[in-house]
Amino acid sequence: MYRANHFRPFNVRRLLSIKRRLVEAAEEAHLQHEEDPDLQYEYFNAVLINEVDDEGNSVELGGEFILQPNDHFNNLSVNLSLSVVQVPTNMYNKDSAIVNGVYWSEALNKVFVDNFERDPSLIWQYFGSAKGFFRQYPGIKWTPDEHGVIAFDCRNRKWYIQAATSPKDVVILVDVSGSMKGLRLTIARQTVSSILDTLGDDDFFNIIAYNEELHYVEPCLNGTLVQADVTNKDHFREHLNKLFAKGIGMLDMALTEAFELLNDFNQTGRGSVCSQAIMLVTDGAVDTYDAVFAKYNWPDRKVRIFPYLIGRESAFADNLKWMACANKGYFTQISTLADVQENVMEYLHVLSRPKVIDQEHDTVWTEAYIDNTLPQAQQLEDNQGPVLMTTVAMPVFSTKNETRNQGILLGVVGTDVPVSELLKAIPKWKLGIHGYAFAITNNGYILTHPDMRPLYEEGKKRKKPNYSSVDLSEVEWEDKEHVLRNAMVNRKTGTFSMEVKKTIDKGRRVLVLHNDYYYTDIEETPFSLGVALSRGHGKYFFRGSVTIEEGLHDLEHPDVALADEWTYCNTDEHPEHRYLSQTEAIKLYLSGQEPHLKCDKELVQEVLFDAVVTAPLEAYWTSLALNKSENSDKGVEIAYLGTRTGLSRINLFVVPDQLTSQDFLTAEDKEGVFTADHFPLWYKRAAEQVPGTFIYSLSSHPGNENKSVVLASTAIQLLDERKSPIAAAVGIQMKLDFFQRKFWTASRQCAALDGKCSISCDNDDIGCYLIDNNGFILVAEENSLTGMFFGEVEGAVMSRLLAMDSFKRVTLYDFQAICKIDAESSGSAHSLLDPYFAVFAAVKWLLTELVIFLVEFNLYSWWYSDLTAKAQRIGRTMLVPCDTEYPAFVSERTIKETTGNIDCADCIKSFVIQQIPSSNLFMVVVDNKCDCRDAGPVTMDPIEIMYILYQRREGWRRGEEKRGEGKRE
Repeated sequence: MYRANHFRPFNVRRLLSIKRRLVEAAEEAHLQHEEDPDLQYEYFNAVLINEVDDEGNSVELGGEFILQPNDHFNNLSVNLSLSVVQVPTNMYNKDSAIVNGVYWSEALNKVFVDNFERDPSLIWQYFGSAKGFFRQYPGIKWTPDEHGVIAFDCRNRKWYIQAATSPKDVVILVDVSGSMKGLRLTIARQTVSSILDTLGDDDFFNIIAYNEELHYVEPCLNGTLVQADVTNKDHFREHLNKLFAKGIGMLDMALTEAFELLNDFNQTGRGSVCSQAIMLVTDGAVDTYDAVFAKYNWPDRKVRIFPYLIGRESAFADNLKWMACANKGYFTQISTLADVQENVMEYLHVLSRPKVIDQEHDTVWTEAYIDNTLPQAQQLEDNQGPVLMTTVAMPVFSTKNETRNQGILLGVVGTDVPVSELLKAIPKWKLGIHGYAFAITNNGYILTHPDMRPLYEEGKKRKKPNYSSVDLSEVEWEDKEHVLRNAMVNRKTGTFSMEVKKTIDKGRRVLVLHNDYYYTDIEETPFSLGVALSRGHGKYFFRGSVTIEEGLHDLEHPDVALADEWTYCNTDEHPEHRYLSQTEAIKLYLSGQEPHLKCDKELVQEVLFDAVVTAPLEAYWTSLALNKSENSDKGVEIAYLGTRTGLSRINLFVVPDQLTSQDFLTAEDKEGVFTADHFPLWYKRAAEQVPGTFIYSLSSHPGNENKSVVLASTAIQLLDERKSPIAAAVGIQMKLDFFQRKFWTASRQCAALDGKCSISCDNDDIGCYLIDNNGFILVAEENSLTGMFFGEVEGAVMSRLLAMDSFKRVTLYDFQAICKIDAESSGSAHSLLDPYFAVFAAVKWLLTELVIFLVEFNLYSWWYSDLTAKAQRIGRTMLVPCDTEYPAFVSERTIKETTGNIDCADCIKSFVIQQIPSSNLFMVVVDNKCDCRDAGPVTMDPIEIMYILYQRREGWRRGEEKRGEGKRE
């Protein structure tokens, strides 16, 4: 059984050691450097490298910079010997402060290279300077957008802000008196928005506008602070546009409210606890308001004041400067919109001073993000889809004696870590078919989880605005009391169990499972790690033993593939192993000639065993292919097998170009293959059926019947005295039209002695359907209905089946959804139903004929060989984010046959539904003479959950309390 102390994620200590080496090198280089205002220094500018002028000469700050594609960096062209420097477009790239900083930070090149040689699994390393430049290794060329602009400023990135400052509680006061009309109010709005950009998930805030009265920007959140997550910040930004200027400004009243709000909130223990600040955005102050500060802030001066003077006039600047100096803050004047971003950043340097003076080199980890502001991130996304990252960062301070007491922040060093690395050491194959691992931040946000969906639509690059702040409670929503979430936020170690409803097949189907959760914290990070095991899976597994020669012989067969995203051997750690496939790595590992190659010995042993015991299947499939009478019309296209160790065998009965579905069992078909997150969909569905049952499904969506295929798969289980572990799943892919022809042929044959049918599916008076256990149509007389939900076509019948408990409705919730904003009677069976049963008698042979490729070969004998050891136990419409509720439908397994009548006003509609043996299919025969369309359809359409204002306010309060438990000190 799994226990929490089984979790061994990637080497955190090694990563932190790399960070410390960078910090020490940067601080030493700065200590030895003497500032020279006249310094001239040519450096490799990330935008200008390899650029030439009209005469073919290298441009200034450019020069020849060798770039070569590198497999470790996803074939991006990089330079592994040098770093490059990026300077924001709005800054002069030869400014004295920047040139001096670039000069002394050149010392980091050697450390970057040495770090990468010590740990070849590293990706991007960088230094973000407080002066604004960004040094990145390995060197890569940056390309401006179509306007010639690169908007990236490292000081605006979360990793920089979090490393440079402590968590903070902030009240923003905005002057909306009459003098703020016009451009001043526009600049004020942009200033507030930029301040919000500098706040992160560990911060809390509120915004108060003032004139003669106080106006909380969000009236429902007066008297409290809210967490500065993406959703809350965006909500407040929307309200900024509703501000308008009039009247006179009563700043003393606003300051009093801000101090009392910060004090009251601090008393609750829900805030950041560390720092408190008041941001004052105004065009002037007529007084210094000593009395207010004396009452609330002196002598301790726990709350810092940061005035932002809006406009070019300086008549009241002295009063605002005095406020800042008297309250340990900083004064800034913002005259134009162009000044906003650079001036807002100044307060961060002030808040960083206590950390600098105390030399607190705290390590910071960000939440998961897709950083498409960097060129390499955009190219990675083009090549392999969005890559979720977390950044580990550490501040760099000036250690010069003459400036130590001033608390000068030099910048922040950082390294990107793909979140997949956090879970790499957890063996997916031991988690069972439905098991998975996940990680969350100290605020309860998902770092990685199989149900996290960061993009608007699959295959699209557009990110959801709140993708990085999806809470654990929004994917594990059955945990109504937040027991699991709160325990993980508070970094506890323990277990938890609950019944869950897991959606599959893009939310169209549901599996009701009972999950056992095991969780603990990841040492030296703010993250917690969890593993979910579904009862009945992941607690028992097989151990087999074969010789290395046997195993390798069968593993290297052309029809064998291993799960791409599983780690049988770690090929990332040493450069010489990076070009090895997993099969090649296993072979090298077993040769004993490569002591530095690390492999999962147990998984390697088991995958060799699976390769040997499934080898006879290849010969069987070959014989079927040669016997053309078995598949004369090439209706069956593929036979496939997958085992618990991620091994797959695939046999094509047609040439690849003739395949109806080209993506099936390829990397493009994420749900159909083994991935780091899940077993294939056909494997998972087969595992939840009664042993010996074949699961049928349509692989495409409605309207694509020309490219549709039907999959039939079944699980292979071993019986012992305790539990029946699933060893593998096997199946076939067939053309939809082939499957439908077989069905219609069967439906026209009857059990009568003369072979004549008194009624058949050809009769216009009845309608025949073949549906699966979730109510989706596989066969109907109208091809356009294929793939649709049965309730949308026969709403009255589906309603009756639900009332009779033949099917049950399961209510599901989607808290990552996207929304667009532009009575019946029953009785005994009618006598006219009697002839229908002749149809069912003929259809029963259908299954056996279709699965001849599977049934005639004794699959179960593979694991009943002498090789098998005893099973052992282990532990142009706008799209906006919204919450939705939607139904899924599941058949009742115990009901094999059901008949019913429906009172449809002026007629009685009869129907029969019967399960086809050893399958998940049902044949439904419906009386077409009685029209029940007035009953309306039963749909699976989602319904947006609308929150009334009071509930939203309470939700904000609850979220703030829960997330406050995860504060970072």
